[in-house]
Amino acid sequence: MIHQRETLTSKHFIVPFTLVTSLFFLWGFARAILDVLNQHFRESLNISIAESALIQVTTYMGYFLMAIPAGLFINRFGYKRGVVFGLVLYALGAFLFLPCGRMGTLGAFLVCLFVIACGLALLETSANPYAAQLGAKETAASRLNFAQSFNGLGSCLAPVIVGSFLFANGQSADISIPYVIMGVVVVIVAIVFSFSRLPEIRSEESAEAETALKAETAVRSPYAKLLRNKMFVFGACALLAYEVAEISINSYFVLFTTGVEMLTAGNASIILGFALMFFMAGRFVGSWVMQYMTAEKALYICTTGSLFSIVGVIVSAYAVQGADSWLKYLPLCFLLLNYVCEAIMFPTIFSLAIKGLGGLTKSASSVLMMAPVGGCVFLLVGYVADVAGYIVPFVIPLLAFAVVWCYARTQYKESIAD
Repeated sequence: MIHQRETLTSKHFIVPFTLVTSLFFLWGFARAILDVLNQHFRESLNISIAESALIQVTTYMGYFLMAIPAGLFINRFGYKRGVVFGLVLYALGAFLFLPCGRMGTLGAFLVCLFVIACGLALLETSANPYAAQLGAKETAASRLNFAQSFNGLGSCLAPVIVGSFLFANGQSADISIPYVIMGVVVVIVAIVFSFSRLPEIRSEESAEAETALKAETAVRSPYAKLLRNKMFVFGACALLAYEVAEISINSYFVLFTTGVEMLTAGNASIILGFALMFFMAGRFVGSWVMQYMTAEKALYICTTGSLFSIVGVIVSAYAVQGADSWLKYLPLCFLLLNYVCEAIMFPTIFSLAIKGLGGLTKSASSVLMMAPVGGCVFLLVGYVADVAGYIVPFVIPLLAFAVVWCYARTQYKESIAD
């Protein structure tokens, strides 16, 4: 248990920690644009909600397919090269929007998003464990939450900036423009990282574990050892469930609020930006709180809050159907509350799952970065919305948060026992 305030990182890690934290902004921005693209492509390509969900499916399948290769890459070449290679793929996918935009087909855009996703998988596989290790292990969860707060900053700016551009004057604009600008920014960041000195973190625990791994025969790979670790597997399942919930809610936000005639597409994009500001604020506050409170307790409290919020969305949405007063915004209030509650979940689950894994950390990170494949469940969300209406799909994130709550409760009980 943390009894007094601990510093996030030591002085000699400030520069690398600052550089790595900037990456969290970049992938937060890239992922949040997807939540606007659903509505944009529905209008510009005249497709259904289920068809628009292919945006999430393609992107997060990219994460799934690239995660293990990303882990193997950083195991061999280190965190820095993993970051640079990830940035190169990110920029390449962004620039591909220019020729693919001329084609004007959903398939062409999906190719671009898949390439970007491969780059993001490399970035996240490298940056998440690296940020967690740049300081004392007692503050790993707090440090990762702080870095992930800038992911929230990118996430809240993307819908506002890109949404305002795409839905200006009620017409859909050229999507290739924001992506090309983003590609230029990413290239600049890649150049900065190429010429920066980033220390490769190798703790005594990590060195001993890697030596033990090399001494073993090829019969038992690092991934086989991870699968034998029950709490790691539970953590991976919880992270997958969290991604199902988070991505489903983010991607469905504009579709839901416009579908029940609560907001227009333009206003919904702006409100989503504000919702993600609450998300970012939740991570900053969570990072501060976890310097005084155990990560396990904070996670348990927040997962309980998310369960309450989603139940509130479902119940209030049915209760206020057809209302013309301010009451019609009650489901939106519960959604905003959830953004605050869910904010700390990804970095906290991630840091708890890799805790004490030593030389298995990089391999564990690559397994955990397969979790965004949970975004593919949005295809089911879209199908349910097309068939059963706009409220029923919230049952899916509700069930997912229930899995995260079980993990949080287990971790909290073990932390008390210790």
